[in-house]
Amino acid sequence: MIKVLAIDDEPLALQQLAAYIKKIPFLSLCGECQSALEAKEILNNENIDAIFCDINMPDLNGMDFVKSLAAPPLVVFTTAYSEYAVEGFKVDAVDYLLKPFGLDEFRRAANRLQQRLRVGEASAEGMRLRVGEVSVEDDTIFVKTDYKVVKLAISDIRYIEGMSEYLKIHLESQPKPVVTLLSMKKMEEYLPPYFMRIHRSYIINLKMIQEVNKNRVIMDSDTYLPIGDNYKDAFNDYLSTKFLGK
Repeated sequence: MIKVLAIDDEPLALQQLAAYIKKIPFLSLCGECQSALEAKEILNNENIDAIFCDINMPDLNGMDFVKSLAAPPLVVFTTAYSEYAVEGFKVDAVDYLLKPFGLDEFRRAANRLQQRLRVGEASAEGMRLRVGEVSVEDDTIFVKTDYKVVKLAISDIRYIEGMSEYLKIHLESQPKPVVTLLSMKKMEEYLPPYFMRIHRSYIINLKMIQEVNKNRVIMDSDTYLPIGDNYKDAFNDYLSTKFLGK
């Protein structure tokens, strides 16, 4: 549901606007306001997705009201004055309804509002991946790297190296690591139990350990990873469950 406010200083116009909102199945009316100041109070206390706002109102008109908001919701302007149309679109209004408008016109504006929200959600998901978030599907993960999203088999990961805000994901199948913007903590949340953090900068695939020598884990002839003091006990506990002999 799209949470909306109806804003109009004229009681009859506000009543009609509220009635139209209630006829649209995907709109949820969260308030009816007769002034921008009243609407602002609601916006400060609730998460509102969109407003249907009259422009010509006393004290603070709808246009100035929207401009005053630090993070305005989506806006559909309503007014009896057509000269405001161009200015309305300058503030990125979703639509502009010229009074008097009927239900069909209102429904078209509501559909545009719904479409804008869907596009925004898709963009937000794209941004989530652009900053390195992990998406998991079965034994695979998807990570953002080099301006593209790549699919990796979790079982193909040998170890993960933390480098400030970035991670290097070292794979069995290729010599070059995959670099992504992501925290070690976030990566840990997506990995299965056969991965363990052994150092603040390293997470290893336990199945790919070749040797443990003192305070180092040897993954291959060229890769020696340190075991951090804070992780030593947990790693030794793991080894004790696998150790055969005295």
